[in-house]
Amino acid sequence: MQIDWAHFSPASGVAGGAMIGLSAGLTILLIGRVAGISGVLGGLVQPRRGDWDWRVAFLLGLVAAPLIIGLAKAPTPPDFDAGYGTIAAAGLLVGFGSRLGAGCTSGHGVCGLSRLSLRSLAATIMFMASAMATVFLIRHVFN
Repeated sequence: MQIDWAHFSPASGVAGGAMIGLSAGLTILLIGRVAGISGVLGGLVQPRRGDWDWRVAFLLGLVAAPLIIGLAKAPTPPDFDAGYGTIAAAGLLVGFGSRLGAGCTSGHGVCGLSRLSLRSLAATIMFMASAMATVFLIRHVFN
């Protein structure tokens, strides 16, 4: 394994993590909701009265923020070693896993762990173990 030191930017990673934590904290403090992305999006599929506006605002913010940053600074184009089919299949598997695990990495990993949820701890351990196993299989077994 090699680290691309020329593009390694811990400051932006720390800033992004702090902003995610701030967002999760403000969401639960101000409106009493968990900022898990799959749950926010899933709530729009079967909306309840009075539960739609904050979800749409949250998701619009997720889309608008990188666009605004992109206007201020030329974004680095993503570099994937996979085709569109592989990326689409990976996205579908992540969505399936989020529904199966009753939440995604942001919901369990950020919000659930900060609330000391044992269910979220178990889910996050499974997410991480699955990710490690997947990387190992793809890079060392099937490559």
